[in-house]
Amino acid sequence: MTQFSTIGLTGRNSKHIADSLQALVQFLEDSAGVDIVLDVNIAELVQDSSYPVSPIEKLAGQCDLVIVVGGDGSLLQVASVLAEHDLPVVGINRGRLGFLTDILPDDLETRLAKVLSGEFKMESRFLLDLYIGDDNKEYLGSALNDIVLHPGKAVQMIEFALYIDDEFVYNQASDGLIVATPTGSTAYAMSAGGPIMHPRLDAMVLVPINPHSLSSRPIVVEGNRELKLVVGDRHNILPQLSCDGSMSHTCNPGDRVTIRKKKKELKILHPADYDYYETCRSKLGWSYRPTNR
Repeated sequence: MTQFSTIGLTGRNSKHIADSLQALVQFLEDSAGVDIVLDVNIAELVQDSSYPVSPIEKLAGQCDLVIVVGGDGSLLQVASVLAEHDLPVVGINRGRLGFLTDILPDDLETRLAKVLSGEFKMESRFLLDLYIGDDNKEYLGSALNDIVLHPGKAVQMIEFALYIDDEFVYNQASDGLIVATPTGSTAYAMSAGGPIMHPRLDAMVLVPINPHSLSSRPIVVEGNRELKLVVGDRHNILPQLSCDGSMSHTCNPGDRVTIRKKKKELKILHPADYDYYETCRSKLGWSYRPTNR
């Protein structure tokens, strides 16, 4: 039935996904005839304890495919690891929006079965790598959605300088800066006033957060550009850096931050009838018309 022989299962350790995870395990056992490996993070949510268990880093090296059960945030947590192992991923949506995890639990026997049998659309989504330092840059993490420089506490203005490929762009005073991929353009960047970018675009968007200057607007640049931020000194504030909202690093005045495209991309498998614009219509409420009561 399936072109995948070993499938890894991961997600957020929450009772909220337990029923869907159990149904998925049963479906794979009964219908797909594949070997299953569980992420140690969710193993306790599965009733059958006979399946092999591994940390996500080792699990990725044992599988042909990984299925994430949860919301988009669950997929974001493992995106970098899966990209490093060149491993495709499918998302079972137990979250709210589901831009990335787009198969509903009730569709296991229809849409997921077709994906496993080879009827799918594959998208490659690039990530961003974050470094700090000058010559011997320290790798801090990767982001599928966005890397954000922010005050790290009650909203206070910070200062920084922006360079693109070593060309000076501006000095800015604001609540921070969002550097987003096309994947992340429908997340925090959109909430801050950034544009929606199609996932196939090779571009990044830089969205200021509450800039002090009204003329400061989002900038879209080519995806292969290298960005540098030089942290300024304002009111003894130590800004924070985050990757997809889950990692935090404290910056000091004068720190040099580098952001560039990750060499390896994440492969996401969608059902064959996947339509990006339909996803936008349904998730963002496009074409909605209020009716008279």
